[in-house]
Amino acid sequence: MGAKILYIEDNPHHIEIVRRIVDREGYELVAAADGLQGLEMAAAEQPDIIIADINLPGINGVEVAQRIKDTPELAHIPVLALTTNTMHGDREQYLQSYFDGYIAKPIIRHELLTTLRRLLNNG
Repeated sequence: MGAKILYIEDNPHHIEIVRRIVDREGYELVAAADGLQGLEMAAAEQPDIIIADINLPGINGVEVAQRIKDTPELAHIPVLALTTNTMHGDREQYLQSYFDGYIAKPIIRHELLTTLRRLLNNG
């Protein structure tokens, strides 16, 4: 099995889209429905990469990414923002904070796979 991906997303439709894309590439996808569950799963699963929506119930994706980067056992894991937040400056804001990558929804297969490969190969 390829890399393990944790996708933190509250929309089951988006989880299924990402699952279909990454399954074809041999990646393993595990999913969490909110930020707190995502943090618990990150610690338990030790994924190779984390994809996080920004607008999550409980704690948002920015706080999830911050907590991951502030946890020594998890800080090495790349975190990719996958979001509908596409206002001018959003991309730059997220990349300057705790995210290693940014993709705007709707999900484009090629863009997602290219970004995953880049992040899995350390940038």
